[in-house]
Amino acid sequence: QVQLVESGGGMVQPGASLRLSCAVSGLTFSRYAMGWFRQAPGKERECVAATAWRGSAIYADSVKGRFAISRDNVENTVYLQMNSLKPEDTAVYYCAASARLTGSYYSRDYDYWGQGTQVTVSS
Repeated sequence: QVQLVESGGGMVQPGASLRLSCAVSGLTFSRYAMGWFRQAPGKERECVAATAWRGSAIYADSVKGRFAISRDNVENTVYLQMNSLKPEDTAVYYCAASARLTGSYYSRDYDYWGQGTQVTVSS
């Protein structure tokens, strides 16, 4: 059974940092591209970052220079380091796994999803 379990969310002030983790089991992690998506109330789910199975990454324009995705193919975990957080980053953050070898911005390209972790940025 494939499981993706996110952790690391919380409530922080603007300008702070958070590191999200997603522990993956039940699949050959090193052969999957991984993505981080977010969904704010009343908005569509959007990709913020994705990493190919070899580690190359893509980012949404809104987070470039502030967020960094990384993966540990030994620990079967993908991370999202979020710096200089803004109120507009508030959302539920989901990790997802894709059998494609390259990262994708499109949710339809992902096969497995976690349950999400809430990130709230507020003063």
